[in-house]
Amino acid sequence: MLDFCAIDFETATHERHSACEMGICVVENGEIVQTRTWLIKPPSYPYFHPRNMDVHGITPADVQTAPTFDEIWHEAEELMYGNLMIAHNASFDASVLRSCLDYYGFFKPRINYLCSISLAKKSWKNLPKYGLKSLAEHHTLSFNHHRAGDDAEVCAKISLLAFQNLMLTRTDEVHEVLAKNLKVL
Repeated sequence: MLDFCAIDFETATHERHSACEMGICVVENGEIVQTRTWLIKPPSYPYFHPRNMDVHGITPADVQTAPTFDEIWHEAEELMYGNLMIAHNASFDASVLRSCLDYYGFFKPRINYLCSISLAKKSWKNLPKYGLKSLAEHHTLSFNHHRAGDDAEVCAKISLLAFQNLMLTRTDEVHEVLAKNLKVL
């Protein structure tokens, strides 16, 4: 069966360990079973770069009483455990996850991850744009862009459509067919 999790981060500053929101959408047997979102108090708190706030709209006041990454990681890790991880522009999200794990001294799990941009390019050739918003519009999916839970869920939906288009119905087929596109955390 097709099992994976889509993940998305929003950051407070240019520093990769400054996650201020994390979203995870869990897919089991080709169906979305849950989406979780956590606001996170980043190490830079109360400082947020104005440009980052302009993108996602999350402010220091929003995370004032939020847990830090180390307080939510075990819960998030349980959702991700054993799953293929997919993210839109995965190199960014994987680097945020790696940096947060390093910052708080956590062991990095061995997770294979895939970028939904490369997946979309394989599935729908010659689209004018492959950004998350453009792909969502192309597939008439509405969402609150740059909020981690919404972005993760739309990434999962786009990935499911791409897998369907590529006739991939099992996670082992994804690993086999897209092996050169997979990276390890």
